[in-house]
Amino acid sequence: MFARLREGSLPRFYVGHSIYKGKAALTIEPRAPEFVALESGAFKLLKEGFLLLQFSPAAGVRQYDWSRKQVFSLSVTDIGNLVGLGPKESCEFLHDRNKGKGLKISFEIHYCNKLSNVDESVYIPITKAEFAVLISTFNFILPHLISWQAFASSIKPEDSNHLNNVPSPKYGGDYEWSR
Repeated sequence: MFARLREGSLPRFYVGHSIYKGKAALTIEPRAPEFVALESGAFKLLKEGFLLLQFSPAAGVRQYDWSRKQVFSLSVTDIGNLVGLGPKESCEFLHDRNKGKGLKISFEIHYCNKLSNVDESVYIPITKAEFAVLISTFNFILPHLISWQAFASSIKPEDSNHLNNVPSPKYGGDYEWSR
């Protein structure tokens, strides 16, 4: 499907999803987790991935002032809060309380920096259909942000059969699925 750049490597892809409204735009982009190489040759998760939300106020008809954008990141726990919302529920996230940056589920970012005396809001109304797309996207990306697909692809069938048949002293015993 994609040409290889170097032996064994695939090209990198940068993706995002944008919602454009009359008064503002919202762009959501995933940021990959970070790993550290261990002496054994394995890799350990150093930092979970996250979603980067960029809010930009309108500068005119179908034009947005990205130089005035406000940036907000959603951790995997924040994403879990959004995915778990019921139809009439709402949530609010506060990051860096000193800067006063927060996010409500209506996707309004209120930015207040007391040091530079800035206080502004960018509001993005989200339709039910747009919210459904976001939730579906969040459900898909969440395991990748915590790198479970990397773990799952590294499991060898012969290793898991051997490990599953031996009761683990660490967990104290025999389990039904290991019989």
